[in-house]
Amino acid sequence: MGAYIKKLKSLTYPQMIALGYMMLIGIGTLLLSLPIANRNNVSPGFINALFTATSATCVTGLVVFDTYTQWTVFGQLVILMLIQVGGLGFMTTITMFSFLLRRKIGLKERGLLRESVNTMYIGGIVRLTKKILVGTLLFEGLGAVLLSFRFVPKMGLAAGIYNGIFHSVSAFCNAGFDLMGRFKQYSSLMYFYEDAVVSLTIIALIIVGGIGFFVWDDIIRNKHHFRRYQLHTKIVISTTIILIVSGSIGFYIFERGNLLSGMTVSERIIASIFGAVTPRTAGFNTVDMAALSPAGKLLTMILMFIGGSPGSTAGGIKTTTLAVVLISLWSSLINTKCDNIFKRRLEDNSLKRASAVITVNLILTMAAAFLISASNTAFDIEDILFEALSAIGTVGLSTGITGALNNFAHMILILLMYSGRVGSLSFALVFTEHRIPSSVQNPIEKINIG
Repeated sequence: MGAYIKKLKSLTYPQMIALGYMMLIGIGTLLLSLPIANRNNVSPGFINALFTATSATCVTGLVVFDTYTQWTVFGQLVILMLIQVGGLGFMTTITMFSFLLRRKIGLKERGLLRESVNTMYIGGIVRLTKKILVGTLLFEGLGAVLLSFRFVPKMGLAAGIYNGIFHSVSAFCNAGFDLMGRFKQYSSLMYFYEDAVVSLTIIALIIVGGIGFFVWDDIIRNKHHFRRYQLHTKIVISTTIILIVSGSIGFYIFERGNLLSGMTVSERIIASIFGAVTPRTAGFNTVDMAALSPAGKLLTMILMFIGGSPGSTAGGIKTTTLAVVLISLWSSLINTKCDNIFKRRLEDNSLKRASAVITVNLILTMAAAFLISASNTAFDIEDILFEALSAIGTVGLSTGITGALNNFAHMILILLMYSGRVGSLSFALVFTEHRIPSSVQNPIEKINIG
């Protein structure tokens, strides 16, 4: 026992976080396997329970069953708990109980917290965690109230409030789970595509949850003074705005004669913004994703690959990774010595880390798509690639093939969702963190590039 505890203490922060998520998934799997969690009072099977628990914990939203028609209120509450803890990070949740019990937060816990919320500094991490918990309660509460106003007239008082809370938490945590199977299975928010309040509330919750906790803190401290923001915040805000605007315009152009036909101008605009925001790891949809045009589907896959921002409830390669690569590309084109943005110079190893993240994500996605397509020959490769990108980006959007895939494909998607939530680079570091770098360097020799 002592040796086991010693081994646990020797784990690195990424390894502890990976183990924490694994334990949370395990608990969720056991609870969802109980007959009480299923409407037919029969266990759904280990793989299906594991898939659902992983999707909820990793705030993805891919489902093998319609959430409303398969799971009882108990099962839905288990999923909601996994979404909340998985979205905030299990260390943030543990710290919340430490606050309630007036327990002192040690240095080891502070280090884990810093890694969990992916902030750059350990100083002030406890204060930031308190802001995260208060901010989460505030935004999810406000979202629940707004959504309840629209749901109560259609569902009744108790069901409307319950659905308001569930969808607010799911949207803020970028999870994409819904309970709209009461209207039509696997319909997500398509029933409310005409409701501007529902769409705009979900959009706002997704954006706030996806910009990152560090950005929250910077905005709270410096208010509207953009010049005072730290470089990370400036890059996140700028990249997020560009992606939303360009994505909305692209979605409008590609789908105006397809999914958006028959809508009013205001409905088209809102649906286009929703179509640009939700692929960046939220998983809700107000239009039929299976009916996307080829260009619309490609745009959605690109947005899913990019995802949200570091230290948030979102997945993907992250906005800062994309920004670093584009900044370095521009620096190479104009032949400048350093990578500069907003009158600041990026760290020398920023491009190396960004390239590693993109490369690992691409390799995992391509490998998964290859294996799934080889074992599920009845499906088109574009739908399988869409599914793989959705899983590793913890998005949750699907063209409708998730439930029809075999168990082998489901296990691959489970691994993708898990690595996407832990972080693909962190997932790789779990196996290599203890390697000691050699102090011996080999001679340099030039090669041709490009």
